Amino acid sequence: MMCLLPWRAGPTARRPVYGLVLFLACLVMFSAVKSGHADSPQPLKIVAFGTSLTARGGWQSALETGLSACLQRPVKVESVAKSGETSLWALAQVDRVIATQPDIILIELYANDATLHRFVSLAQSRKNIGDILDQLRQRLPQARIIVMAMNPFSGLRGLIRPFVDSYVSAHQAEAEKRGLEFVDHRPNWERLTPDDLATAIPDGGHPQPDMASKIIAPELIKRIAGKNCGE
Repeated sequence: MMCLLPWRAGPTARRPVYGLVLFLACLVMFSAVKSGHADSPQPLKIVAFGTSLTARGGWQSALETGLSACLQRPVKVESVAKSGETSLWALAQVDRVIATQPDIILIELYANDATLHRFVSLAQSRKNIGDILDQLRQRLPQARIIVMAMNPFSGLRGLIRPFVDSYVSAHQAEAEKRGLEFVDHRPNWERLTPDDLATAIPDGGHPQPDMASKIIAPELIKRIAGKNCGE
Protein backbone atom coordinates (compact mmCIF):
# COMPACT_ATOMS: atom_id res chain seq x y z
CA MET A 1 0.00 0.00 0.00
CA MET A 2 1.28 3.46 -0.91
CA CYS A 3 0.70 6.20 1.66
CA LEU A 4 0.77 9.68 0.15
CA LEU A 5 1.55 12.45 2.60
CA PRO A 6 -0.16 15.75 1.80
CA TRP A 7 2.32 18.55 1.19
CA ARG A 8 1.75 22.15 2.00
CA ALA A 9 3.96 24.98 0.94
CA GLY A 10 4.91 27.43 3.58
CA PRO A 11 6.15 27.30 7.11
CA THR A 12 3.95 24.33 8.17
CA ALA A 13 5.71 22.02 5.74
CA ARG A 14 8.97 22.66 7.52
CA ARG A 15 7.70 21.62 10.92
CA PRO A 16 9.11 18.17 11.88
CA VAL A 17 6.15 17.42 14.20
CA TYR A 18 3.68 17.73 11.35
CA GLY A 19 5.61 15.26 9.24
CA LEU A 20 5.99 12.84 12.15
CA VAL A 21 2.25 12.86 12.86
CA LEU A 22 1.45 12.12 9.24
CA PHE A 23 4.04 9.34 9.15
CA LEU A 24 2.56 7.67 12.25
CA ALA A 25 -0.96 7.95 10.86
CA CYS A 26 0.18 6.30 7.66
CA LEU A 27 1.89 3.52 9.61
CA VAL A 28 -1.30 2.79 11.54
CA MET A 29 -3.31 2.63 8.31
CA PHE A 30 -0.80 0.24 6.76
CA SER A 31 -0.84 -2.04 9.81
CA ALA A 32 -4.62 -2.18 9.78
CA VAL A 33 -4.76 -3.13 6.13
CA LYS A 34 -2.05 -5.76 6.56
CA SER A 35 -3.82 -7.21 9.58
CA GLY A 36 -7.08 -7.40 7.65
CA HIS A 37 -5.45 -9.38 4.86
CA ALA A 38 -3.83 -11.73 7.36
CA ASP A 39 -7.12 -12.60 9.05
CA SER A 40 -8.60 -15.95 8.04
CA PRO A 41 -12.01 -17.45 8.86
CA GLN A 42 -12.28 -19.30 12.14
CA PRO A 43 -12.60 -23.08 11.70
CA LEU A 44 -16.08 -24.54 11.83
CA LYS A 45 -15.89 -26.87 14.84
CA ILE A 46 -17.83 -30.12 14.72
CA VAL A 47 -18.02 -32.79 17.42
CA ALA A 48 -19.07 -36.31 16.46
CA PHE A 49 -20.58 -37.88 19.59
CA GLY A 50 -21.27 -41.58 19.61
CA THR A 51 -20.29 -45.22 19.61
CA SER A 52 -17.89 -47.34 17.54
CA LEU A 53 -19.77 -46.17 14.44
CA THR A 54 -18.06 -42.86 15.15
CA ALA A 55 -14.93 -44.00 16.99
CA ARG A 56 -14.11 -46.47 14.19
CA GLY A 57 -16.11 -44.70 11.52
CA GLY A 58 -13.38 -43.15 9.41
CA TRP A 59 -15.80 -40.73 7.74
CA GLN A 60 -14.70 -37.68 9.70
CA SER A 61 -11.74 -36.81 7.47
CA ALA A 62 -13.91 -36.87 4.34
CA LEU A 63 -16.44 -34.65 6.11
CA GLU A 64 -13.71 -32.15 7.00
CA THR A 65 -12.32 -32.02 3.47
CA GLY A 66 -15.62 -31.91 1.61
CA LEU A 67 -17.30 -29.43 3.91
CA SER A 68 -14.28 -27.14 3.92
CA ALA A 69 -14.31 -27.08 0.11
CA CYS A 70 -18.04 -26.27 0.06
CA LEU A 71 -17.92 -23.58 2.72
CA GLN A 72 -14.55 -22.13 1.71
CA ARG A 73 -13.42 -22.12 5.33
CA PRO A 74 -11.48 -24.48 7.60
CA VAL A 75 -13.44 -27.31 9.23
CA LYS A 76 -12.29 -29.30 12.25
CA VAL A 77 -14.07 -32.50 13.27
CA GLU A 78 -13.36 -33.97 16.70
CA SER A 79 -14.82 -37.15 18.16
CA VAL A 80 -16.16 -37.94 21.60
CA ALA A 81 -16.91 -41.60 21.05
CA LYS A 82 -16.17 -45.04 22.45
CA SER A 83 -16.75 -48.52 21.10
CA GLY A 84 -19.28 -50.65 22.94
CA GLU A 85 -20.74 -47.81 25.00
CA THR A 86 -24.35 -46.79 25.50
CA SER A 87 -26.29 -43.61 26.14
CA LEU A 88 -25.59 -44.12 29.86
CA TRP A 89 -21.89 -43.56 29.15
CA ALA A 90 -22.75 -40.63 26.90
CA LEU A 91 -24.57 -38.84 29.71
CA ALA A 92 -21.25 -38.64 31.57
CA GLN A 93 -19.48 -37.24 28.49
CA VAL A 94 -21.62 -34.17 27.93
CA ASP A 95 -19.09 -31.94 29.69
CA ARG A 96 -16.39 -33.14 27.26
CA VAL A 97 -18.56 -32.20 24.30
CA ILE A 98 -19.39 -28.80 25.73
CA ALA A 99 -15.74 -28.08 26.55
CA THR A 100 -14.89 -28.10 22.83
CA GLN A 101 -17.44 -25.30 22.18
CA PRO A 102 -18.59 -26.83 18.89
CA ASP A 103 -20.65 -25.14 16.22
CA ILE A 104 -22.24 -28.44 15.22
CA ILE A 105 -22.80 -31.67 17.18
CA LEU A 106 -23.45 -34.96 15.36
CA ILE A 107 -24.99 -37.61 17.64
CA GLU A 108 -25.49 -41.38 17.24
CA LEU A 109 -26.16 -43.17 20.52
CA TYR A 110 -28.80 -45.85 19.90
CA ALA A 111 -26.83 -48.78 18.48
CA ASN A 112 -25.51 -50.32 21.69
CA ASP A 113 -28.60 -49.39 23.70
CA ALA A 114 -30.45 -51.71 21.33
CA THR A 115 -28.27 -54.77 22.01
CA LEU A 116 -29.98 -57.37 24.18
CA HIS A 117 -27.00 -57.90 26.50
CA ARG A 118 -26.58 -54.19 27.39
CA PHE A 119 -29.95 -54.15 29.19
CA VAL A 120 -30.81 -50.56 28.25
CA SER A 121 -34.57 -50.52 27.89
CA LEU A 122 -36.24 -48.53 25.15
CA ALA A 123 -37.75 -46.20 27.75
CA GLN A 124 -34.37 -45.66 29.42
CA SER A 125 -32.66 -45.01 26.10
CA ARG A 126 -35.31 -42.47 25.18
CA LYS A 127 -34.92 -40.71 28.52
CA ASN A 128 -31.12 -40.68 28.23
CA ILE A 129 -31.04 -39.14 24.76
CA GLY A 130 -33.64 -36.60 25.86
CA ASP A 131 -31.52 -35.59 28.85
CA ILE A 132 -28.41 -35.34 26.65
CA LEU A 133 -30.18 -33.15 24.12
CA ASP A 134 -31.61 -30.92 26.83
CA GLN A 135 -28.20 -30.36 28.40
CA LEU A 136 -26.58 -29.58 25.07
CA ARG A 137 -29.34 -27.15 24.08
CA GLN A 138 -29.20 -25.38 27.42
CA ARG A 139 -25.42 -25.06 27.62
CA LEU A 140 -24.68 -24.62 23.91
CA PRO A 141 -27.70 -22.62 22.71
CA GLN A 142 -26.00 -21.54 19.47
CA ALA A 143 -24.85 -25.02 18.46
CA ARG A 144 -26.55 -26.91 15.67
CA ILE A 145 -27.47 -30.41 16.88
CA ILE A 146 -28.02 -33.26 14.42
CA VAL A 147 -29.13 -36.71 15.62
CA MET A 148 -28.26 -39.53 13.23
CA ALA A 149 -29.17 -43.09 12.34
CA MET A 150 -26.15 -44.79 10.84
CA ASN A 151 -25.95 -48.07 8.88
CA PRO A 152 -28.10 -51.22 8.88
CA PHE A 153 -27.03 -54.26 10.89
CA SER A 154 -26.91 -57.84 9.66
CA GLY A 155 -25.76 -61.29 10.78
CA LEU A 156 -25.07 -61.76 14.47
CA ARG A 157 -24.87 -57.99 15.02
CA GLY A 158 -28.36 -57.73 13.66
CA LEU A 159 -29.68 -60.68 15.68
CA ILE A 160 -28.61 -59.11 18.98
CA ARG A 161 -30.46 -55.92 18.01
CA PRO A 162 -33.95 -57.20 17.16
CA PHE A 163 -35.62 -53.90 18.07
CA VAL A 164 -33.01 -51.47 16.79
CA ASP A 165 -35.52 -49.67 14.58
CA SER A 166 -37.59 -48.82 17.66
CA TYR A 167 -34.52 -47.30 19.31
CA VAL A 168 -33.80 -45.24 16.21
CA SER A 169 -37.42 -44.05 16.14
CA ALA A 170 -37.26 -43.11 19.83
CA HIS A 171 -34.11 -41.02 19.34
CA GLN A 172 -35.60 -39.41 16.25
CA ALA A 173 -38.76 -38.54 18.15
CA GLU A 174 -36.79 -36.93 20.99
CA ALA A 175 -34.80 -34.85 18.50
CA GLU A 176 -37.83 -33.70 16.55
CA LYS A 177 -39.78 -32.94 19.72
CA ARG A 178 -37.11 -30.36 20.48
CA GLY A 179 -37.01 -28.98 16.95
CA LEU A 180 -33.66 -30.59 16.22
CA GLU A 181 -32.49 -32.19 13.01
CA PHE A 182 -32.43 -35.90 12.25
CA VAL A 183 -30.42 -37.54 9.45
CA ASP A 184 -31.03 -41.19 8.53
CA HIS A 185 -28.10 -42.66 6.60
CA ARG A 186 -29.64 -46.12 6.28
CA PRO A 187 -31.52 -45.55 3.00
CA ASN A 188 -28.26 -44.60 1.28
CA TRP A 189 -26.64 -47.83 2.48
CA GLU A 190 -29.64 -49.84 1.39
CA ARG A 191 -29.30 -48.59 -2.18
CA LEU A 192 -26.26 -50.86 -2.49
CA THR A 193 -26.76 -54.36 -3.83
CA PRO A 194 -26.79 -57.11 -1.17
CA ASP A 195 -23.32 -58.24 -2.23
CA ASP A 196 -21.92 -54.70 -2.17
CA LEU A 197 -23.52 -54.07 1.21
CA ALA A 198 -21.96 -57.23 2.61
CA THR A 199 -18.56 -56.12 1.28
CA ALA A 200 -19.01 -52.61 2.67
CA ILE A 201 -20.02 -53.88 6.14
CA PRO A 202 -18.20 -57.22 6.41
CA ASP A 203 -18.86 -57.82 10.12
CA GLY A 204 -22.52 -56.83 9.84
CA GLY A 205 -22.11 -53.71 11.95
CA HIS A 206 -19.03 -51.61 11.22
CA PRO A 207 -18.64 -50.19 7.71
CA GLN A 208 -15.28 -50.09 6.01
CA PRO A 209 -13.93 -46.53 6.48
CA ASP A 210 -13.67 -45.85 2.73
CA MET A 211 -17.31 -46.82 2.20
CA ALA A 212 -18.43 -44.90 5.26
CA SER A 213 -16.72 -41.85 3.78
CA LYS A 214 -18.59 -42.31 0.50
CA ILE A 215 -22.00 -42.83 2.11
CA ILE A 216 -22.03 -40.74 5.29
CA ALA A 217 -19.87 -37.70 4.51
CA PRO A 218 -21.74 -36.51 1.37
CA GLU A 219 -25.12 -36.69 3.12
CA LEU A 220 -23.84 -34.64 6.04
CA ILE A 221 -22.18 -32.12 3.73
CA LYS A 222 -25.45 -31.60 1.86
CA ARG A 223 -27.36 -31.23 5.11
CA ILE A 224 -24.90 -28.77 6.64
CA ALA A 225 -23.84 -26.75 3.61
CA GLY A 226 -26.74 -27.06 1.21
CA LYS A 227 -28.13 -29.35 -1.47
CA ASN A 228 -25.52 -28.49 -4.06
CA CYS A 229 -22.68 -29.67 -1.85
CA GLY A 230 -21.51 -33.20 -1.24
CA GLU A 231 -22.39 -34.40 -4.75
